[in-house]
Amino acid sequence: MKRKRKFLKILILFITLLLFMVINNSNLFLKQTTKDPLLLAHRGMAQTFNIKDVKYDTCTAEMIYKPEHSYLENTIPSMEAAFNEGADMVEFDIMPTKDGQFAVFHDETLDCRTNVKGTTEDYTMDELKKVDTGFGYTYDNGKTFPFRGKGIGLMPSLDEVLSNFPDKSLLIHIKSNDAAEGVQLAKVLTKLPKDRLSLLTVYGGDEPIEALKEKLPKIKVMSKNTMKSCLIPYILVGWTGYVPETCENTELHLPEKIAPYLWGWSGKFTSRMEDLNTRVIVVVGDGGFSEGFDSEEDLKRLPNHYSGGVWTNRIDIIAPVFNK
Repeated sequence: MKRKRKFLKILILFITLLLFMVINNSNLFLKQTTKDPLLLAHRGMAQTFNIKDVKYDTCTAEMIYKPEHSYLENTIPSMEAAFNEGADMVEFDIMPTKDGQFAVFHDETLDCRTNVKGTTEDYTMDELKKVDTGFGYTYDNGKTFPFRGKGIGLMPSLDEVLSNFPDKSLLIHIKSNDAAEGVQLAKVLTKLPKDRLSLLTVYGGDEPIEALKEKLPKIKVMSKNTMKSCLIPYILVGWTGYVPETCENTELHLPEKIAPYLWGWSGKFTSRMEDLNTRVIVVVGDGGFSEGFDSEEDLKRLPNHYSGGVWTNRIDIIAPVFNK
């Protein structure tokens, strides 16, 4: 008899705990938002390609689809076009130059896209302005090069981007894992007023992000380490509604296949993170090769009333869906 009572108490406790976990993380009773998701345009308006064929050493400029527009990634015209289309935020890449600046450019070397060899560190910013960033683009295996000669002067410096978009949200990508680049970027950003700094987010390798955060503790950042330090403890205790302090003031890029397994996904999870000034961005696939929601069909996979961020390589297709 005593054993039955003890078992019954344990069973009631277990059921009560289970109900608490379900109710506390359910979106059924959450007030539904009417706001649209935040649209993050990857590299502005860019030429696109089949992401399935990409490896770490792939020259993507040599495998673009037939161009539907004239914009090249990581240029000021492409960023302007993205914002004009309806982007809430634009992502771009930075690489160090020979004269201690940052050029806005994606690849480790200049060989693929441009008419020169080497890296950005082999050239001054003035020299990079003379480089043709459209030189290597082809959609027909080298039969034609539709942007050759049209990319001269289009590679901007980080300073130019910041001055051209003084009131826009920007996501800056440090491409390396060199702590020195984090320190260098901090020197640039510390000159900005607080209201401007609040519109910037930086992501990249663990070492540069840690170095940057040490100099600018209030700036929003993301790296593998910041993601793990937030999500691992959240997976353990998030069912209670508690969000670890390590999640504060960061950005989370969540693969769409993993996100649904997080406590409170999507409405409660997003709300909890927003309370800590943390932005949630959903990406396609495993997040390894910047796959985005690039078609209207892709958007159907988002949760109902989703109000977090959406990563896209085709802001020209995605933004009009919400503008309807």
